[in-house]
Amino acid sequence: MTRSIIDPITRIEGHLRVEMEVENGKVSDAWVSGGCFRGMELVVKDRTPEDAAQIVERICGVCPVSHAHASSIAAEKAYGIEISNNARIIRNLIEGAQFLHSHILWFYNLAGLDYVNPLNALKANVGDAYDLAAAKGCATASDMYALKERLSKFADNGQLSIFSGNWFDAEDGTGYKLPAELDLILTAHYLEALKMQAKASEIAALLGGKMPHVMTIVPGGTAFVPTSSKLDDLKYLVDELYNWVEATMLPDVLALAPYYTDALNWGKGCGRYIAWGVFENKSMLLNERYMPAGVLQDGLKLEDVDTSKIAEYVGHSWYKGEETRQAPDYTTEPEYTEYYKDGSDTINDRYSWVKCPGYEGKPMEAGSLSRILVAYKRNVPFIVKHVDAVLEALGAPGNLNALGSTLGRTGIRQVETLYIASLMKEWVDELIEAVKSGDSEYFREPARISGEGEGLWEAPRGALYHAEKVENGRIQGYQIIIPSTWNLAPHNEKGEYGPLEQALIGVPVGDIKKPINALRTVHSFDPCTACAVHVTEPATGKHFETVTSPWGVK
Repeated sequence: MTRSIIDPITRIEGHLRVEMEVENGKVSDAWVSGGCFRGMELVVKDRTPEDAAQIVERICGVCPVSHAHASSIAAEKAYGIEISNNARIIRNLIEGAQFLHSHILWFYNLAGLDYVNPLNALKANVGDAYDLAAAKGCATASDMYALKERLSKFADNGQLSIFSGNWFDAEDGTGYKLPAELDLILTAHYLEALKMQAKASEIAALLGGKMPHVMTIVPGGTAFVPTSSKLDDLKYLVDELYNWVEATMLPDVLALAPYYTDALNWGKGCGRYIAWGVFENKSMLLNERYMPAGVLQDGLKLEDVDTSKIAEYVGHSWYKGEETRQAPDYTTEPEYTEYYKDGSDTINDRYSWVKCPGYEGKPMEAGSLSRILVAYKRNVPFIVKHVDAVLEALGAPGNLNALGSTLGRTGIRQVETLYIASLMKEWVDELIEAVKSGDSEYFREPARISGEGEGLWEAPRGALYHAEKVENGRIQGYQIIIPSTWNLAPHNEKGEYGPLEQALIGVPVGDIKKPINALRTVHSFDPCTACAVHVTEPATGKHFETVTSPWGVK
């Protein structure tokens, strides 16, 4: 049996283990195990909903805004509050800034090095790189002559800095397929992305007081009150960010994709998708959000969301009990057992801190792809236009199913990035006009201090659910189902695999020590976890193990 252990997989956040068996050069079985117990539901018990909106942000440093937002929505449902128009716009702007930060960070700095080899860029002819950028429509804001010289210094002294610890030599050097000139262009954009995601966080901090863990999203609306100087700063930052996203991100996807079209043939998950919707329209209705809510069943059949169909199975997770619990269930009783039975190599019944959510008892994929497919089915004009264009460029016109793959999931997210960047410009103008008109309402008091509420929202990684039960202003029960809980779910009570487990089965493995295609598939889901990955090949019985830090130090 071959066992390959990489601990951790870098360029991802949290704690995740993926174990695969490989037969005949493909993954034949897979198990995904979340290795972190957060327990925030226990932390907020007996606290106020106002406290909870601040505390639950600490679940994540990448998507804290979404947790504050979902928690506030749940509290507003319990309190009987509908927020003001100004609060809606400001919240959209803070959320949009976080989404842009996360999407830029993920595409270039987390997933990008699965496809782009900065060391290969040393072979580039810089003049040819500029010609290629012009031909592909890629931006050329950076000095690529200076960049090549900088990369040469990294390589000469053996200190690869941020490019250390990657699998550029996977599959005997054939795992990375871009020409050197395109590697140089995209490495330039990698470095630009470090600055631009910081610009997005600056917007969130301007409106939220700080970032991460903003302070101004509160049950009842917002604590941010705009001034003319802050609106000037906001407009400048939003315009700068939009201009970079528009010039860079989709063109980069379309330049990269032709070299990895084989990744359209694998990495499909369960083929069913959920999106609770994000970015409020004036109607404040789920189906009319800018990215609307919806459930896509087999065959991409669209249905409206029904929260009574959400449940979580705990029989394969490290919690007390073996039942399937209807949401919202306010029971959180951790109970850790060993991953393996008696030291054997068989998977234990319980192998993850991740519970197993289901919709009508079925695994469902969450994430940007889910939102885009739902928005497409709901005929959001921007999404329909750009998705059709991307499918045409990929050689799969009209075939939405092609997006349910490793490459499809990775590439199509940048349609959403561009959409959000364009919406940010609209929302800034809308807020300026509201202020000009004399609208000064940003916060509303509760109508009551007891009740129950569900906050259906989206984090950058997908469908986010917060629910709370409040009595006399104090939380008596709280439940959170995060996007990665859906995607990283263990087997359900029927033995069906979770979405990422299903996506890994069938992925080609050309290098048992560096299974780059499996890594690309894991990163395509952008899980909010750091990973330890284990690969086994029963036919050979080989063993490989390495431990690396984010800097490649063994």
